[in-house]
Amino acid sequence: MEEKLVTVAIHTYEKAQVLKSVLEANGVDAYIQNVNQIQPVISAGVRVRIRESDLAKALGIIEDMNSAEAVSEALQEEKKEKMILIPIDFSDYSIKACQFGFHLAETMNAEVVLLHVYFSPSFNTMPIGDVINYESGQDEATLRSIIEKVNLDVQKLKEDLDQKISKGLLPKIKYKQVLREGIPEEEISRYAKKHNPVIILMGTRGKDKKDLDLIGSVTAEIIERSIVPIFAIPEDTQLNCFDNIHNIAYATNFDDKDLVAFDKLIRLMKPFKDVKIHFIHYVQKEDAWSEIKLSGIKDYFAKYYPKQEIFYDTLRGEDMLKSIDNFIAENKIDMIALTTHKRNLFTRLFNPSVARKMVFHAKTPLLVFHA
Repeated sequence: MEEKLVTVAIHTYEKAQVLKSVLEANGVDAYIQNVNQIQPVISAGVRVRIRESDLAKALGIIEDMNSAEAVSEALQEEKKEKMILIPIDFSDYSIKACQFGFHLAETMNAEVVLLHVYFSPSFNTMPIGDVINYESGQDEATLRSIIEKVNLDVQKLKEDLDQKISKGLLPKIKYKQVLREGIPEEEISRYAKKHNPVIILMGTRGKDKKDLDLIGSVTAEIIERSIVPIFAIPEDTQLNCFDNIHNIAYATNFDDKDLVAFDKLIRLMKPFKDVKIHFIHYVQKEDAWSEIKLSGIKDYFAKYYPKQEIFYDTLRGEDMLKSIDNFIAENKIDMIALTTHKRNLFTRLFNPSVARKMVFHAKTPLLVFHA
């Protein structure tokens, strides 16, 4: 009686052929089925089948192959050059972002991209579809003048950075400058989506200036739009690099996605020493359910991050931002971290997220992850 055949994998034709060859090289007869006879090379859903008696051996071989492939992919990811994106407008607070970015790039062995987006008066802010329209009567002299000014600013910034590097004030890392014309928040988001930086560093203005421009803040818009972690650096912060960050407040509402973001925070801060994390949750009044959740969080972190020093606090009060301010002052917090969620434009304008409020409120650097 002919032995029954079983399917061990379904692949494209090319991968099925590779698996068949590996199995047969290890003494397991293999057959491929469902091949498109007209275009066999591009057919998908090709089955790799073996005798039922060889199943255990074949599964062991496939598991070893998958492990080797996973290791290979991890090595390739490690070799892939990391990039830190720093949008700049040549202001003092964007220069402060450069200081943070250069030091972080040295630690992560990453490249820095300094992105400047300039706005031309001829630029139409109402695109149709994906096409950007220009007004027919654009003033070429004005546009040329803008570009010349931007190029001068770019050159001056490069000279300033190179001088600081030569004096040892900044680490010697690989960096480049990129110019784009358009709306800053749109071009920054577009560049990040295409090039996938590990983090975006952005300077923010002082609170008295930000209040005048609540809706128009580029940093707040990028926080709402981007899926890349954003590090917002207030212009009047005393810190100038991640080495100075020792106390971090991680604000949570006990969403499951906070745990994913927390893991990203741990990996980002891993190279830096003596980092304490304060896991904080804000409530207006006593909430037994929050305490139960907090207890579960403690058990989770004790299991998965046994070496990380973590403190747990529940903040109470009528004013959330005031409660956070008090906590920051009392615990000498150097950085706030939290997770934000994407919301529609109407919600963003009339019910700002916690992350957006914090950008306009805090003097403490803010690290935002995205759910």
